[in-house]
Amino acid sequence: MDYAAPPADTPQQDRSPRDAGFSLLELMVVVVILSILALTIVPRVIDRPDQARAARAQSDIAAISSAISLYRLDNFRYPTTEQGLAALVSPPSSPPEAQNWAQGGYIDRLPQDPWGQPYQYLSPGVHGDFDIFSYGADAAPGGSGADADIGSWTLD
Repeated sequence: MDYAAPPADTPQQDRSPRDAGFSLLELMVVVVILSILALTIVPRVIDRPDQARAARAQSDIAAISSAISLYRLDNFRYPTTEQGLAALVSPPSSPPEAQNWAQGGYIDRLPQDPWGQPYQYLSPGVHGDFDIFSYGADAAPGGSGADADIGSWTLD
């Protein structure tokens, strides 16, 4: 069998090496378009880490609140402020004793807030039967924005 060679006027042979790839003008247009997109999107994304931390704190507080409610169902009272949130992980060592404390606890471990601080607990609370809260990014009471306190009373 004899194979015939492709015709000499194929598109691959008509191209010169200068025609391959993108021109500088085409690359500049792409860079300008990407820059415009970045200028419109980046300011919206920069605020997201603070919003994500606040959402995580609210989620943690809701989980801890559920564990405290289970503690109350078993022991007919909330842990005291002195017993703190540690009463959810291990049986409280200070009075009042938890007679029906659940084997294995009510929560696997106590999370820290998104800023690396422990969650605060008051029983009785200022805003309800108990308060669980984080002081926010500044780790001090009060504040606004990322520094604002996030508590069980702020949950929707």
